[in-house]
Amino acid sequence: MRLLLVVNSFATSVNPRNTVQVHQYLARHHDVQVVETSERGHATRFATDAVTRGLDAVIAFGGDGTLNEVATGLAGSSVALGVLPGGSTNVFARSLGMANDPLLAVTQLTAGLDGGLVAPISLGEANGRYFTFHAGVGFDAEVVRQVERTFSFKRVVGQPLFAYAALKSWFVDYDRKFPHFSVSIDGRRIPNGFSAVVLNTNPYTYVGKRPIELSRAASLEKRLVVLVFRRLSTPLMVSTLWSAVRKGGATARRGLEIIEGVDEVVFDYPAPFGYQLDGDFIDETNTLTIRHRDEALQLIKPMLVEF
Repeated sequence: MRLLLVVNSFATSVNPRNTVQVHQYLARHHDVQVVETSERGHATRFATDAVTRGLDAVIAFGGDGTLNEVATGLAGSSVALGVLPGGSTNVFARSLGMANDPLLAVTQLTAGLDGGLVAPISLGEANGRYFTFHAGVGFDAEVVRQVERTFSFKRVVGQPLFAYAALKSWFVDYDRKFPHFSVSIDGRRIPNGFSAVVLNTNPYTYVGKRPIELSRAASLEKRLVVLVFRRLSTPLMVSTLWSAVRKGGATARRGLEIIEGVDEVVFDYPAPFGYQLDGDFIDETNTLTIRHRDEALQLIKPMLVEF
């Protein structure tokens, strides 16, 4: 098969040595071209070009941001997506059951590819751009923006940087007194939103080896799940995180709405609010429309083996 390996050499777990090893392993039975990203949006352009050239698959080797860009370029085409973990968290790859080590994961990916484990999955679409596992609005997006402002430390510090950004946003940067958006979910209006997460699959993220599972109803084979925080208090956030870590999912309660099986979500507000997709801060906007897109992408599923 003709493959394109898209490498983000700036990603946390990517280095020249494992890039060569991944390339060599894939090239044992396939025709593989390697390209490296050098700027934001580069991976999407590589993926779009692969569709134009009629390649069989594009392998994203980097973090979740690289994966998001490749998925956006491939959505709606017959070119399959493969993923290799190269970032600090690798939410999507790990949600598929892949090893978090790229040299182990490439054996799983190749076994799936050679075994014909290619199947369509759904995506979320937010203002024309796709996401694979989640979108975040409001406070969730502000945390990601804070991480990106200190991006040079991300490769060195890793996940503790997210904890620092969350605390800084909570106590300093994010206004928790006044709402930031209103939202309509399949026509149902919810005013006064402070933060929201739209899940295309589960978990939401990982802290070390532990998954943070906001809803086990979220799946690549199902419609979207939406969590809307109508207030941001410390007790509400602590109880939500406790349920996500210890009980396998958040629970709807006063101040937190959870809606499953969603086709369309529309956020709007007179003042602009920020949003992120798959862990990358995208922009601020006054209107954000998120839709479920069924069977939008062909995915190479890993053949899982124990190591």
